[in-house]
Amino acid sequence: MSSNTMVIEEPNEVRVFAPATVANVASGYDVLGFAIDAPGDEVVARFSDQPGLRITNITGDNGKLPKTVEGNTAGVAALDLLRHLGLTDKGIEMEIHKKMPFGSGLGSSAASAVAGVYAVNMLLGEPLTKKQLLPFAMTGEASADGAYHADNVGPSLLGGITFIRSNEELDITQLPVPENLWAAVVHPDIEILTKVARDILPKEIPISTATQQMGNLGGFICGLYNNDLGLVGRSLHDVIAEPHRQKLIPEFYTAKQEALSHGALGFSISGAGPSVFALCEGEENANKVAEVISKVFTDNNFGNQIHVSRINTTGVHVI
Repeated sequence: MSSNTMVIEEPNEVRVFAPATVANVASGYDVLGFAIDAPGDEVVARFSDQPGLRITNITGDNGKLPKTVEGNTAGVAALDLLRHLGLTDKGIEMEIHKKMPFGSGLGSSAASAVAGVYAVNMLLGEPLTKKQLLPFAMTGEASADGAYHADNVGPSLLGGITFIRSNEELDITQLPVPENLWAAVVHPDIEILTKVARDILPKEIPISTATQQMGNLGGFICGLYNNDLGLVGRSLHDVIAEPHRQKLIPEFYTAKQEALSHGALGFSISGAGPSVFALCEGEENANKVAEVISKVFTDNNFGNQIHVSRINTTGVHVI
């Protein structure tokens, strides 16, 4: 071998970041979601001499998450991938670094599942594409809340704004993202259990309500394709979940009124809450809207965190 020949070795360790997400996006209950730049979760995967998958360290969870692979969304997703590849005896250890709050409505369990399966896939030399990892990430998230819907997993994995035609078939499309579309997300220090947020919804809705929601969903998608932010804003109107879930978030309609009066295109609940979001035209407007939303919560003695971001079109990635 020539002394000038370079030998490139496979990395023994991979560190990835999976972003937080906003699900439902007002008019798209369980079928729309988009990714933001931060917060998110990090997972490190490395080869080990000990056979099998292990979780060796978890930080940022205040001791709440189990290190057992079968009890952790990142572990479940990664193990499901390894079963698919016939590599369950492969020695791999994972570290999970939680960098987003639990029960925030920002897809915490989905981000962990996505980061876990993506890290292991990259460590193994990327045998599957991002989109092919979707069912494994879904299995991971479903292990946490029992629900099988991709409006958090999809955008965290793929990036951008995703539309899910069918959760059962995992028929997912990435929608165009207008260049100047920004998100102002505020997470008040309130705890809402996903089960409570789901149980509060009606089991049946009138045809007129369904028709209105379908119109708003169609308008939102058309607005994205036509780069019509006015239509996007008019379509960010939820007549199914928001009227019931808003009562779980103190001062919700005050915050909404402030956001809209300061130029937000639209405002609603992120996922099951308590985080709320506004879509805005431009960074300057998004920052202003985030501040007025935050002030509503602060004035009512609720601590809160602000996240202002473009729509994250990258999704999970190696860092």
